[in-house]
Amino acid sequence: MKTQTLFFSALTLSAMLILSGCAGDPQEAPAQSPAASASHSGHSMSQSVSANDADMAFASGMKMHHEQAIEMSDIVLEKESIPEDIAALATRIKVAQSPEIERMDRWLADWGMSDLMDHPSMEHGDGMVPKDEIKALKEASGKEAAKLFLEQMITHHEGAVDMAETEINEGSYPAAIDLSKDIVKSQNEEIQEMKQLLAAL
Repeated sequence: MKTQTLFFSALTLSAMLILSGCAGDPQEAPAQSPAASASHSGHSMSQSVSANDADMAFASGMKMHHEQAIEMSDIVLEKESIPEDIAALATRIKVAQSPEIERMDRWLADWGMSDLMDHPSMEHGDGMVPKDEIKALKEASGKEAAKLFLEQMITHHEGAVDMAETEINEGSYPAAIDLSKDIVKSQNEEIQEMKQLLAAL
């Protein structure tokens, strides 16, 4: 009888320990080994980790590039006597590039680059329009303004295509590469459209 009592007591104790262990699992789950913890952290930050220098250069540079395209579009849209097809093109550029700027802002924030300063070296590179030419666009009117806008935007788009192709070849961040492919396609199409509009002026 004493042996049976001891046996059942042992069983009861074992069951309590098992139940206690099961109940404690959710609380103990976060206490992973250093390797498991690093693996989990790496997974949650996989998008950030997968961005390389080319991705960061692309996002920061293309953001500036898009901002100037919108500035140029705003300038020409404020003018009178601009042909409707050119005004429509400027509006499309704004509509397409504004949300892309927001996307790149989010990426830069995720990568800890939200406070990144502008690149002075881009002022005369990658198709960026120099300040004196922006001034000329502001001062022009009518057909001359339309002509300047198209000429400047063709060069500007060609620079964007070059930047996007570099990202496609050298980047590692999937979303940035996808955006680059979209930019190559859409801006090459707009370059052809602008050349036709320019020839018709």
